[in-house]
Amino acid sequence: MAYLDAASTEPLHPAARDALLAAIDAGWADPARLYGTARRAQMLLERARGEVAELIGARPDEVSFTSSGTQAVHLGVLGTLAGRRRAGTRLVTGAVEHSSVLHAGEVHEHAGGEMEIVGVSRTGRVDAGAFAESVARPGTALACLQTANHEVGTLQPVEEAARACREAGVPLLVDAAQSAGRLPIPEGWSVLTASAHKWGGPAGVGVLAVRKGVRWRSPLPEDERERRRVPGFENVPAIVAAAAALRARSEEAQAEGRRLSALVDRIRAEVPRLVPDVEVVGDPVLRLPHLVTFSCLYVEGEALLTELDKAGFAVSSGSSCTASTLRPSHVLEAMGVLTHGNVRVSLPRGASEDDIDRFLAVLPDIVRRIRSSLGVH
Repeated sequence: MAYLDAASTEPLHPAARDALLAAIDAGWADPARLYGTARRAQMLLERARGEVAELIGARPDEVSFTSSGTQAVHLGVLGTLAGRRRAGTRLVTGAVEHSSVLHAGEVHEHAGGEMEIVGVSRTGRVDAGAFAESVARPGTALACLQTANHEVGTLQPVEEAARACREAGVPLLVDAAQSAGRLPIPEGWSVLTASAHKWGGPAGVGVLAVRKGVRWRSPLPEDERERRRVPGFENVPAIVAAAAALRARSEEAQAEGRRLSALVDRIRAEVPRLVPDVEVVGDPVLRLPHLVTFSCLYVEGEALLTELDKAGFAVSSGSSCTASTLRPSHVLEAMGVLTHGNVRVSLPRGASEDDIDRFLAVLPDIVRRIRSSLGVH
């Protein structure tokens, strides 16, 4: 099986595995207690916090660990809105943000707040001018923008948005889930969220960083853990492994990013040449190094993924119009691109040229067979 779904979750990095196994033995105790084993766990936790802080460009006391990237986003969005209630109730966000941002916005709306969604170009990039205009309107409490899109890979204009937010006196939450460990963290964020399993750490660890001076109040019942930001017992071994993986991925990022980007360029060029009626979506240049998405007309995404799975490829889709949702991806809809037969290929660390050769060899016949079964020739 060729695993090509790193945007969903990256396989555990060897550095994370080694750190996890060591920390299970050394860091199992309650880091809030005062005896020796607890102090050892506390030391491991704070060392990991310092390492993550250094790698994302934060102070250690600004960083908290959550149980997931989604929880980090929910706490980041709702906590900043709660802390800035006197400043206003407007939330500004891009149309292609991760569902965790949009769902937090819906909760805010149900509580009487307002969410303004800024549109994107056909490549999935937020209109920086429209974003700046929206942020400057009176009563804006928070703006949210991802570093890069999780479905099509397009990089967002974070630094331009950060300048606009700074001029308007509005904090900017940046969701770095897809880019942390792969690309440098952009400057100018007020609140930063990320997810360890996206960079090769274990699942169950998210990062929430809140800059000093940003008003933030927990939307959850108070708990003394994680600077009173995140309730519940810290998973110290997983946090240690997450920090080790982020360090290792960051050191590899430049060379591995170049290698994976060349493989993605090949997929972007070859798929439309080999398969008729295909649209490759997302920005061809301003993009993540490891991710490419394309859509095939006259093909159901679910059928395509099933056939690719049978052929030995694990990929995902943003257009799963399944019986449970009956809706295509909100990202592809916002971009105004083809939503049928959508395939997202996202290359993990170590993905081989042979995997891509084989993928390009089997894809045309799979698409042809699915189209033939529907009477499309």
